[in-house]
Amino acid sequence: MSQIAINTSQNVNINFNIASVGERMLAFIIDLLIKVAYVIVVLYLFFGILDLGRLLAGMDRWSVIAIYIALTFPVYIYPVILESLMEGQTPGKKVMKIRVVKIDGYQAGFGDYMIRWVFRIIDTSFAGVIGLISMIVSKNNQRLGDMASGTAVISLKNSINISHTILENLNEDYIPSFPQVIALSDNDMRIIKDNFMKAIRTDDRHVINRLSEKIKSILKLDIDHSKMTERQFINVIIKDYNYYTGRDS
Repeated sequence: MSQIAINTSQNVNINFNIASVGERMLAFIIDLLIKVAYVIVVLYLFFGILDLGRLLAGMDRWSVIAIYIALTFPVYIYPVILESLMEGQTPGKKVMKIRVVKIDGYQAGFGDYMIRWVFRIIDTSFAGVIGLISMIVSKNNQRLGDMASGTAVISLKNSINISHTILENLNEDYIPSFPQVIALSDNDMRIIKDNFMKAIRTDDRHVINRLSEKIKSILKLDIDHSKMTERQFINVIIKDYNYYTGRDS
């Protein structure tokens, strides 16, 4: 499986596995089944239960088309809306454990998802052959929408063995201090530890300060650094995450 090196905002390269063409196709099929199920339910509700057909009988062709578009509109905006709300995932991508990310390391935004959505029209042309060919021939399995938006789809499966990066040795009597760390993901902790270790090696106090402030902001913590230094705080956060996720086993 090919990998992609993404440079984080703290100038640390993190290697991720690129989602395979097969994984992306399965995610697409799962999302397609969800959309088909939605259409079936909506049409049954409006035509089978509410008997909308009688109302349409007296309308002109364009009005009928407009109503059908309105009823099925969520299907059309399904990818861009859900990727925006689910941080680069749709239900299909979540099941397959893959996610859309920016290659430059920044969080993909609504504009990026919109570009991918617009190019989906081309990518799905000719039964999806254009998008499929694009993913096969491109270096990072990118379809045209990915190339245009500067994104890639990565696998969140731990085949890179993420635990080797975030593993910490804990004493049996270790007592955690911040249960809020469970809100972080493996990838979050991996980035935190990579940044922290690099800053420690270079004695970069600015990065340590920024990292500390970012963690406190995300976890909504109020820390008195007169009692615990920023380095101690980050180190405790890493250990607490290992404690709660069982990575000391």
